[in-house]
Amino acid sequence: MTTAAPLPTPAHELSNAAPASNSQSEDVNFQGLPIPRGLITASLSFYEAPKDGSKPYNYVEKQPEGVPQRNFGQEWHEVPIDDLRGQEDRFTLNNNAFEVLSNVPSGEYDFTSDEKIKSIYYPEVEKLLLANVPGANRVLLFDYTIRRSSPGADREPVVRVHIDQTPSSAAARVKYHLPEEAEQLLQGRYRIINVWRPLNGPVMAHPLAVADSATVNDEDLVGVEHRYPDRNGETASVRFNPSQKWYYWSGMKNEDRLLLKCFDSDEIVGQWGRVPHTAFVHPNTPEGAIGRESIEIRALVFG
Repeated sequence: MTTAAPLPTPAHELSNAAPASNSQSEDVNFQGLPIPRGLITASLSFYEAPKDGSKPYNYVEKQPEGVPQRNFGQEWHEVPIDDLRGQEDRFTLNNNAFEVLSNVPSGEYDFTSDEKIKSIYYPEVEKLLLANVPGANRVLLFDYTIRRSSPGADREPVVRVHIDQTPSSAAARVKYHLPEEAEQLLQGRYRIINVWRPLNGPVMAHPLAVADSATVNDEDLVGVEHRYPDRNGETASVRFNPSQKWYYWSGMKNEDRLLLKCFDSDEIVGQWGRVPHTAFVHPNTPEGAIGRESIEIRALVFG
């Protein structure tokens, strides 16, 4: 059943102070507020086709004058979302297109300097992927996005179900970033994996929901032209289907990592090689909860 969108707490009303320490209880944050947990039902935004039947598109940056940023709409549906906390071992990249890792240290704390992110955090992520993705023998990190629930933030949490890549755009990524080696690399296994983590955990507002890829039909996915200033790519929007199973990892801490597989060329497990995901408004988010800040690193993984 399609329902009206919930009314989230406006970003400017959310507290954005950094946690003073990690000594708080597992069930409250540094403000003493309860961390939302458990199986819940929440509204998620799914794809609605353009009214005129045209191919859907989305401008990544400012669109041309007089042109809408995107030409497709959204449908809000109430969806059960189960908590991964306590059942983390049930899910793997090969079977479900997402996986979780705990207690991952990092030498980067500020995430305000592009130079430090690339010199300190990038090598950590590369090492993490090589150690935890079966068969991986080479990793190329090609970009990152920081999202903050604060006024004037360059990027805010995306409250729309989507997948960052499609099969055609994944191959185009290999050709774009490694043009001299692309022909050979495309003959072997290649994957695109996002590494997602909070910067001011535990996550209280706008947690990330993921769909078990094994429950998502290809017919649910719609390619959307992703328009950059200098080129076009493609992402996927997602139609609502009641057979989809949704999850979130409650109270994600700064030491937690969520691996999201956007594409997998493997002929056997590749059919589960894409994970729909979205930020959402948790119905039990306490008033005054800290606004979520996060970073996602996108990687080409070969082997």
